[in-house]
Amino acid sequence: MGALPEFAFARPATLAEACALLAVEGARAVAGGTDLVPNLRRGIERPAQLVDLGGIAALDRIEERDGALALGAGVTLARLADDARIARVLPALAEAARSVAGPAHRSAATLGGNLCQDTRCVFYNQSEWWRRANGWCLKRDGDTCHVAPQGRRCHAAYSGDLAPVLLAAGAEAETATAAGTRRVPLADLYREDGAAHLTLAPGEIVARVFVPAPTPGRRSGYRKARARGAVDFPLAGVAVVLVVRDGAIAELGVGLTGTNSRPFRLAGTEGFVGQPVDDALLASLAKLIQKQVSPMRSTVTQSYYRRQVASVLAQRLVRELAAG
Repeated sequence: MGALPEFAFARPATLAEACALLAVEGARAVAGGTDLVPNLRRGIERPAQLVDLGGIAALDRIEERDGALALGAGVTLARLADDARIARVLPALAEAARSVAGPAHRSAATLGGNLCQDTRCVFYNQSEWWRRANGWCLKRDGDTCHVAPQGRRCHAAYSGDLAPVLLAAGAEAETATAAGTRRVPLADLYREDGAAHLTLAPGEIVARVFVPAPTPGRRSGYRKARARGAVDFPLAGVAVVLVVRDGAIAELGVGLTGTNSRPFRLAGTEGFVGQPVDDALLASLAKLIQKQVSPMRSTVTQSYYRRQVASVLAQRLVRELAAG
């Protein structure tokens, strides 16, 4: 990695001040910097100004109202992992936060940064000279996706750990710009395009995430496969939110990450409501996942493996949660 490029730096004290600064072309938001700083040092990003969100107290709050949670985008992953309210309302979120990188990273990295982190690819996350020698790529400065040279879409994979949990739980996001705020389903923040996977407008940031109050008896969990046992991104990650009543599924949400250019909630799980968690149901769940995930050659691991491991992780997790 090289030295950081030159840029102006601002540290606003309020969300309104931050949005005004981010409305200027060339400005980028930064919080923990665990995703952005490596991209700066690789020459991937060259912002004219960085707007540090770390001084905004309103983004650093966890609030509970009637069992629902409002999570500030500036809350660190270390806090998410250890907060008793999160452990009670959505324990899978604490699990996912604990699975990210190492302790030093988690003490700096934030909820908003993890949700909005850049997509990854072995042809993209490289030094500038390496990317230049390979003719750049479709995601940045080039016109060819080296993963799928005949296609016209970037296949870099989204690898955040928190999004699948929040998607499975039906969370919403509040975003902010200089013009005001809006509240949308979390799924609406993403699109299936590795070069532009976020739907946020220029200067728009995630300010808060809302987690609905749990249904009585709700259980949740998160599992991921990675090349190394720690400090690594998911090759495939699965979150499950499950309610079982009288031996049958009453509620099932499944979120996935690492396989596509966006995190997503598995479609079609409502068809499992009323069914017992048995081998037939788990086989059907595996088939549903394998139809909807689309891993490509964007990592050091074979695409087929990532497809298979996603379905196996989901099966194991559903069985485990159903057993209590």
